[in-house]
Amino acid sequence: MDDTIAVLTTGGTIDKVYFDAKSEFAVGDSVVEDLLREAHVDRPHRLVEVMRKDSLEITAADRAEILAAVQACPERAVVITHGTDTMAQTAEALVGATDKTIVLTGALSPARFAKSDATFNVGMAFATVQTAAPGVYIVMNGQVFAAGEVRKDTTRNAFVRS
Repeated sequence: MDDTIAVLTTGGTIDKVYFDAKSEFAVGDSVVEDLLREAHVDRPHRLVEVMRKDSLEITAADRAEILAAVQACPERAVVITHGTDTMAQTAEALVGATDKTIVLTGALSPARFAKSDATFNVGMAFATVQTAAPGVYIVMNGQVFAAGEVRKDTTRNAFVRS
């Protein structure tokens, strides 16, 4: 049995780059491979860039594209990096569409920042995708949530059970 983990990137804060001259952020190249290398992850994995979007810009058609990418993966374990604002909606859109274990994660501050939750979240996603039963999950704030049972609380800037 192949134990490779598919890592699908969609953009979001985890991959944002700050352009000082413009005083704005933009989604840049994915940093997930760098995070895994720095954490000395030796579990076989395959990185696939699906899109580079802020999650507020993700549409129903984009969610269908993410689903198609998941279904096209030969791997049974799939980690998806995603922006936090609409991560819960994308997770719900994936429920019941496959019998794979799918874990969505992201970051509340860019991975390129010194004090980011990105490395921890990606690490937790890798652990969860290897141990959880088939289904769709969100891993944020040191917790594992089942899709459909979580929302982002923007006042606390944290994910909570809904």
